[in-house]
Amino acid sequence: MSNTSQVQAQAVEMCCPITELRQYTMKPGRRDDLIALFEEHFIEGQEAEGMRIIGQFRNRNNPDQFVWMRGFADMEARRKALEGFYFGPIWKEQRAAANDTIIDSDNVLLLKPARTASNFRFDAVDRPAMDAKGPQGGIVIAIVYAFDTPIDTKFVDFFETKIAPALGDAGATLLGYFVTEPSANTFPQLPVREGEHVFIWLASFAGDAAYAAYQTALAQSQAWIKSLVPALQSWLSKPEEVLELAPSRRSLLRHRPAKESPDAALQ
Repeated sequence: MSNTSQVQAQAVEMCCPITELRQYTMKPGRRDDLIALFEEHFIEGQEAEGMRIIGQFRNRNNPDQFVWMRGFADMEARRKALEGFYFGPIWKEQRAAANDTIIDSDNVLLLKPARTASNFRFDAVDRPAMDAKGPQGGIVIAIVYAFDTPIDTKFVDFFETKIAPALGDAGATLLGYFVTEPSANTFPQLPVREGEHVFIWLASFAGDAAYAAYQTALAQSQAWIKSLVPALQSWLSKPEEVLELAPSRRSLLRHRPAKESPDAALQ
């Protein structure tokens, strides 16, 4: 391996052992106000406390929903990082403006990778700079499967051997897949959804045409319709939830062409 390849390999980060998926209900017309605040003040401000801001998104089907993700090394690191940020000067200065845009911020899922290798992979230094216009981020989808009981290895095996290959064949770039983290909330000032069991996967597409082609491919696949969907539904406690997301300008998690970041997506 060349020195350049070694540096590139070292730069690719697997993130994160603990992840939050946060869905905010915004006051009508205020989502972009919060995104502007977030991208100017809250990315570097939170990462300075030891967390990783994974991505921030507009829900394509709900103009008043803002979705974002952040990650931590473990639950104790989460406590320390959140205390550092929310009791610190940046949040103290900006919280009134931020909270003025939000109706509800309690829809939060606490997650961990379903497998060690199912985490996000990206180069953290690849985030667009504060003043960069940046490339288009494509489309990211997050699919939430709900279960009555904790997800076991049998379902993870089923997803990896049956569902994931079908998604890839249809044109999805799988970014990661996660299950509920059952630990107690170490920062109770910010509620999380408790007593739930979910499996979540995320994938990306270059744009509308690629996403439409993926949907068409699944709709036309007899194996998907007649075999995989019924098998999948037999596991779930309710219909899947689909979040169609547009990465914001400085989102680290977004669609990346294979030639741009060959190690960013799961193989």
